[in-house]
Amino acid sequence: MGEVGETAWHELLIEPLGVRLRVSAEQPLLASARAAGIELPSSCRNGTCRTCLCRLVRGQVSYRIEWPGVSFEEKRDGFILPCVAYPMSDLVMDAPGVRRANASAP
Repeated sequence: MGEVGETAWHELLIEPLGVRLRVSAEQPLLASARAAGIELPSSCRNGTCRTCLCRLVRGQVSYRIEWPGVSFEEKRDGFILPCVAYPMSDLVMDAPGVRRANASAP
């Protein structure tokens, strides 16, 4: 999506909701989604509980913690922890349990 000032911005498509967000490379995906009124399952927000574990379909993320709670095999299979994952490119993420913040839970 390009850069504005010093901050890189990317597009995040969250499936199965089909919502597109503009996200900052300086903010974890979970925080960006919440700021846009999108709720992803979460608990700890520090990469240990794995509640937010979802699959990255396309794109690339980085982590600023040494070892997020994702196994080598899960990383290989495209799983990420949005609470500690920062976007490095435009992304498509499959996030079971995603909903709009104002929507009632099923």
